[in-house]
Amino acid sequence: MHGGPGADHSTLLALQPCADTYTLVYYDHRCNGRSTGAAATSMTWDNLTADADALRETLGFDRWAVLGHSFGGMVALEYALRYPERVSHLILVDTCGDIGVVQQNAPRLLAQRGYSAAAVKAAERFFNGELTPDEIVPALIRFGSAYIYRQDIVARLHEIVTSLRIKHRSETVVFGFSQLLKNWTVMDRLNEIKAPTLVLAGRHDFEFPPEHQALLAAGIAGAQLAIVERAGHYAPMERPAEVRHSMRQFLNTPPGSRA
Repeated sequence: MHGGPGADHSTLLALQPCADTYTLVYYDHRCNGRSTGAAATSMTWDNLTADADALRETLGFDRWAVLGHSFGGMVALEYALRYPERVSHLILVDTCGDIGVVQQNAPRLLAQRGYSAAAVKAAERFFNGELTPDEIVPALIRFGSAYIYRQDIVARLHEIVTSLRIKHRSETVVFGFSQLLKNWTVMDRLNEIKAPTLVLAGRHDFEFPPEHQALLAAGIAGAQLAIVERAGHYAPMERPAEVRHSMRQFLNTPPGSRA
């Protein structure tokens, strides 16, 4: 389940080598990426999770391991709460259980890292759903470099290439943050999740820092926590080998022997 809202599955393709062992299923949420035919206003938690379960049923899986990155992690949490009998494992990557985390942390951390006042304000408005669709791209240009940890030329070029590959839907970004995610939280329901869970995130994620990852893992009984060094918000792209190793280790460990 990819991040966003308004993006697509491209940022998760670094996981593709895991197809040597697992069947990987990528898809674009409704109103995101290349999914068409539904208005942004139809992007509700009921629909997002029902879409995922309809996909599971169509593909013939009784249960499946669900991985969600960023916004996709929020969808994954909602899915695990609504369809617990269908989730064999839950992997939460660079995500949160409370939208207030990014609204509070992103502007603060950007300021601490030396970003301009204009960039900080753009991020504040972005994550609070206060931008118009035509303001989304200019805003991301201002603070988009914060998504990755390394700022050398190779990393910057990789970010540019990845951005060009992603199918962005600006209207979905606006609706997502202004409506769907407004006041969203599941922190008080984490104890309902019974599936074996891995919480994994980059050490330098400016949206969802390690402190929140620890709270997220602590709220889910038996959850494992893995912090990826030298990675920001896109840990699967920045440190793919480490992320894939953590995933394989988690999925291959019998539930009874988990730490």
